[in-house]
Amino acid sequence: MNKIDLEGQVAVVTGGAQGLGLAFARRMVASGARVSLWDMNEAGLEVAVAGLGDAARGVLVDITDAEAVLAAHARTENESGAVSIMVNSAGIAGPNHTLDEYPLDAWRRVIDINLNGTFHVNRAVVPAMKARNYGRIVNIASIAGKEGNPNASAYSASKAGVIGLTKSLGKELAGYDIAVNCITPAAARTPIFDQMKQEHIDYMLAKIPRARFLEVDEAANMVAWLVSKENSFTTASVFDLSGGRATY
Repeated sequence: MNKIDLEGQVAVVTGGAQGLGLAFARRMVASGARVSLWDMNEAGLEVAVAGLGDAARGVLVDITDAEAVLAAHARTENESGAVSIMVNSAGIAGPNHTLDEYPLDAWRRVIDINLNGTFHVNRAVVPAMKARNYGRIVNIASIAGKEGNPNASAYSASKAGVIGLTKSLGKELAGYDIAVNCITPAAARTPIFDQMKQEHIDYMLAKIPRARFLEVDEAANMVAWLVSKENSFTTASVFDLSGGRATY
């Protein structure tokens, strides 16, 4: 593992209790950062924080609640210090249905967590980053946001929205030393698979030229560089982690 220097940095990882989020947190702790995990899974948070050690704290928060997100940010800055890194990893897949049969409540839930939640978190951290003229933000989108997956219209639409949000915010903050980027990973075998039908999982695997799913540590390695000071120029960009699936 290459050493990425994150000494003295304070990072927030949403969805940090498991899966990709926990892998991001683990990589940043290994690189010297203090990490605050934001998640709704209280039991999972306790286990994750215990596993990460003294450099980690947990905050129970629902990212669909804008006021709760603002409070979580204030608490994190009070307990851990100025937040200089934000990684938005919280998300759900939602059920698999054709669009004309997609349940309205499930559509709203996917959009609320994946897109509105990302908006709330970015909105909470940006003012302090602007005031300090420094920050690194990575929003976790998906290859589905580029290409669209059949029977996953809500998820695909939400992740396409995350890409657009990232590009817009990155341009807004280009005059500051704040980089805003996103990654578009192919599927990784994490608990999000529990929300999917097996045929949908098989479809995703069949589309990946590497003929395997993404490993969470592979995603964490890319994110570690994106949130470092070495990433001093690139912003409003999308980094592909699709194993060759993406055509652009």
